[in-house]
Amino acid sequence: MASLVRLSSLYARGVKPLFLNRCLLARPLVASGSNNKESPALLLSRIHVSPNFYAVSKSASQHWRNERALTVVLFSLFPAAFICPGPVVNYSLSAVIALHSYWGLENIITDYVHGSATFKMAKAAILALSATTFAGLCYFNYSDVGICKAVAMLWSI
Repeated sequence: MASLVRLSSLYARGVKPLFLNRCLLARPLVASGSNNKESPALLLSRIHVSPNFYAVSKSASQHWRNERALTVVLFSLFPAAFICPGPVVNYSLSAVIALHSYWGLENIITDYVHGSATFKMAKAAILALSATTFAGLCYFNYSDVGICKAVAMLWSI
């Protein structure tokens, strides 16, 4: 903790640390444990966290478990695509790929897009992109050879 106080006092004197442009912890003046005469403004800084209304799920651990389960399903569908390719595996791959990409892009949007209006626009855009991806993969499965056969044909080139 003393190093954070020193970094903040150096920063106040005009010396900018190489890797830190702000102190990353917000703590009260009493927490330093010493009789420091520095002003409380030097010891406090901001932490950026996403507001609660940006969070998609109230239970982050449940969402994390769902993402891991989807990843396991995705990895199990790859061997199934070679062992028994067919419509069930093709449409399952379509759904899992679309959902996996939606959740990944949603996490990126939650972490890096700030502001209520831009967040809502970005969220709508990834929802539209994921729906279009799913519809396109389903159309490809229905009207063409399917995902499994297409990958097999690419590998045979």
